[in-house]
Amino acid sequence: MATPVLTFTDRGIYCPAGDFHIDPWRPVPRALVTHGHSDHARPGMAAYLATHQALPVIRRRLGPITAEGIAYGEARRIGAASVSFHPAGHVPGSAQIRVEVGGEVWTVSGDYKTEADGLAEPFEPVPCHAFITECTFGLPIFRWEPQPRVMDRIADWWAANAAAGKTSVLGAYSFGKAQRLLAGLGGRGPILTHGAVEEMTRTLREQGYPLPPTVRITAELTPKTHPGALVIAPPSALGSAWSARLGPVEEAFVSGWMAVRGIRRRRALGTGFVLSDHADWPGLNDAVRATGAGRVFVTHGYTAPFRRWLETQGLDAGIVETRFGDEEEAEEPLAE
Repeated sequence: MATPVLTFTDRGIYCPAGDFHIDPWRPVPRALVTHGHSDHARPGMAAYLATHQALPVIRRRLGPITAEGIAYGEARRIGAASVSFHPAGHVPGSAQIRVEVGGEVWTVSGDYKTEADGLAEPFEPVPCHAFITECTFGLPIFRWEPQPRVMDRIADWWAANAAAGKTSVLGAYSFGKAQRLLAGLGGRGPILTHGAVEEMTRTLREQGYPLPPTVRITAELTPKTHPGALVIAPPSALGSAWSARLGPVEEAFVSGWMAVRGIRRRRALGTGFVLSDHADWPGLNDAVRATGAGRVFVTHGYTAPFRRWLETQGLDAGIVETRFGDEEEAEEPLAE
């Protein structure tokens, strides 16, 4: 029996023909990394390969590393395997990784979303024989509204708070979600940022991503100097002493999980906006169909129900246990 193109090990997804791992969670000699979130780009690898667009964030988070960039769509020979990176639409620089060995093609999705957001490189389906897909939101209850409608709702909330003399504080992951909000809300008023958000925003802005002007909050620059401003901060800032010092505030969290009322209640948040950087139920199904894959492995999320659903659609489906988490859990500690 031939060795599979990819196998599943205690260090991560492994390609025997190329002797490399994809998004490994334990140190390995060579890591191919789908994107810069810290549950996928982990420290300790001897060498890294990621898209040119992903590398600046990865370097900023991991410090000095041995790393090489690759262009989207560029074929690279590694051992007996041919690899290429293709847009995943998750966050700027994110990629699906295509691996071909002996004419058989497997694709690892990493994290992805199928709705273009105007900032991240739009998702592109990758035809393959086997598809390893995340399914963070792999239940039919998860169906996202179009992004422009959500942005308008956030803008209305912001305007109402400003009229009431309150500062609007949005909790959003410092890399990806925060910049997506900036791109969608820019031009509607002054936007202030927490230091963690500003650092990631500067990293992307220096690469040429179109992001509106922002002001980092300091002792001298606060909502008092910028009345009516919107503040974007990591989720850990909500309800913190850092947030309290901004004066009267209204807080909200931006996440796909805000579609679940119980989660919103546990967070003690009155306001939550449903906006995710992961595919919803229709997006997951569209992505799987577009690959044409006969075998599908699901990971990270509602794996059991999504696998059962895929089997009813005539696919050979399995579950892969991985150690990928939620970007919120992977946020760096709150710092100013």
